[in-house]
Amino acid sequence: MSHLRLTEGGAPVVMQLADEVGETLVRSQVAAAHRLGGGQWEVAATSKVGVAAVAGVTIWIRPKVDIRRILFLLGYAKNPGWRDDTVELAPVADLVPALAQAFVDQAERAIERGLLQGYVETNDSLTVLRGRLREQDQLRQRFGIALPLLVRFDDHTVDIAENQLIRAAAELLLRVPGVTARTRGRLRGLRQVLADVTPHVRGTPLPRWSPTRLNGRYHVAIWLAELILHGNAVDHAPGDVRLGGFLVDMAKVYEDFLTAALVEAFRSHGGRCRAQDRHHLDVNDRIAMKPDLVWYLDGRPAAVIDAKYKAEKPAGFPDADLYQMLAYCTALELPDGHLVYAKGNAAEVTHEVRHAGVTIHAHTVDLSRSPADLLGQVADLAGRIGATTRSQGLVDSWFDPGKPSVALTPGPWRQARTRLALL
Repeated sequence: MSHLRLTEGGAPVVMQLADEVGETLVRSQVAAAHRLGGGQWEVAATSKVGVAAVAGVTIWIRPKVDIRRILFLLGYAKNPGWRDDTVELAPVADLVPALAQAFVDQAERAIERGLLQGYVETNDSLTVLRGRLREQDQLRQRFGIALPLLVRFDDHTVDIAENQLIRAAAELLLRVPGVTARTRGRLRGLRQVLADVTPHVRGTPLPRWSPTRLNGRYHVAIWLAELILHGNAVDHAPGDVRLGGFLVDMAKVYEDFLTAALVEAFRSHGGRCRAQDRHHLDVNDRIAMKPDLVWYLDGRPAAVIDAKYKAEKPAGFPDADLYQMLAYCTALELPDGHLVYAKGNAAEVTHEVRHAGVTIHAHTVDLSRSPADLLGQVADLAGRIGATTRSQGLVDSWFDPGKPSVALTPGPWRQARTRLALL
């Protein structure tokens, strides 16, 4: 098996590939591949990082962001209480070995005092009564015959969701290329300890659990297991392309983190936030759109924010993002729209749209900063958005009880509307 190493946002690599291998790589969407002719292919990383095996080629994609920061972004998006020092990572440059070792460390720490046990409701057929008799099933399935008895009881067992998630993550990592031999040995030992736990069937929903005081020692291990299992692992066959590995889409990671961080930051400003809220651009509700985040005050949209994770581009921010935000502002009747990029080589900029009465702000967030500074940037951004919204004087007066108010909505195509508040 040949190996290919790429860096996110780095220069493409030219290599010799059979045409069928190159075409399979294109269909896999693991990386961008272009045929140059003469058996030469140009392969470049996109926003995905990690490792994947495609058509006999193992592709390593190194992230441009520090691995510790990636884990913080992943963890905070799922649990806003996640800290940078929650998990110790191996001092390596590749994501998969570090994440696999971190998971094993936490899983072994969780079970060192024995496997967690819990009560699971079980239906069984027995010759003696245990628990409760399933009377209706006994009559319908056994036609009233006395034995065997169809019963339902609570069984105290290790076969619970918490252990099932840890076993599922361990088995997935054993199938992923790039995990070190030492970590694989520890994963096999972990699987052996969990031998009495039901293995997860690929393609079925993951077991559901709730964090409690009783399973506190499992929390970090389970959160890591879910990061590995939930939407990030490549272990399937899209169409006719068989993939194996572990890839993280940094665009999705950044979008999820920024959404979670902004929701937390806006709490001090009142109102409520809705992620991926469905709206329509046209009056017939045929053109759907889902901004990453809409902040509501007094029941109406006050700000719209879209996260954009982009690779370095010499021309700055893409124009298509501006057109998309203009559509959001038009449909939501907002005078300002906010695009938030992962900081690259372009500075923050503001665009005032001609003849529209709409201003689009392109903000940046520096992912290379420490978690505390990163969250501080997001809090400052939420404060600026809140100040911009309230400075327009359009939101706070709309539902002011006791007096009529006139709200001038932005844009020359709209007319002033008088809103009378009911006493």
